[in-house]
Amino acid sequence: MVNKKSLLAWLAVLAASSIQAGEKSHWGYAGQQGPAHWGELEPAFKLCAIGRNQSPIDLQRFVDADLPPVKFNYRTRVSELFNNGHSVDAQYEAGSTITVDGIDFELKQFHFHTPSENHISGQSYPMEAHLVHADAKGNLAVVALMFTEGKAHDAIAGLWKQLPQGAGQKQVVAARISALDLLPQDRDYYRYNGSLTTPPCTEGVRWIVLKNPVTVSKEQVEAFERVVPHPNNRPVQPHNARFVLQ
Repeated sequence: MVNKKSLLAWLAVLAASSIQAGEKSHWGYAGQQGPAHWGELEPAFKLCAIGRNQSPIDLQRFVDADLPPVKFNYRTRVSELFNNGHSVDAQYEAGSTITVDGIDFELKQFHFHTPSENHISGQSYPMEAHLVHADAKGNLAVVALMFTEGKAHDAIAGLWKQLPQGAGQKQVVAARISALDLLPQDRDYYRYNGSLTTPPCTEGVRWIVLKNPVTVSKEQVEAFERVVPHPNNRPVQPHNARFVLQ
């Protein structure tokens, strides 16, 4: 399980590894700092190399299950956007939760990957959002949302108006934008047990992958790629003994 200490350590790693002007990230997505080498960079990252329940995955090996609806209780809004050099994080005001397994998980932030990290039945998507939640003990639940290319997304358009252009930059979001505005109306989902997709690759993360994608325009994807000018997707990891519930 992910505990509060692990969550705080992960957030510290993200903060410490953000690219500031003239600095290099400790870990990245290419070369000797890329995903194939994360486990070698420092002992705290060893699960990136030896973990058995790593994320992302290509969702296959589905098992029919009576999955109860996830209760989305998003009552607050995005407060600021932060370009950490690896992605753009939308920081979220306190007070918004999902309920999974009878447990409330508070939404901490959401961020984006281009192209998608998870695949579904072999299909990759132009962009994926990860909505990161934590319960009172620091255990994590991530809601993953896929984007297909098509009509521009209104909530993304609102966020991108304040898109921080350089690594290390922040922008306050004045508009009242809710994470609920990102989601499809039909929130059926797949579920699997996985990990963080960035160092330290901590396991015990509940993954909730929405079955129904939403559309985003090509221009909106390209706008993100200009401020995070490299693919920021970890390759899919082995299933090992895992199945995907649906």
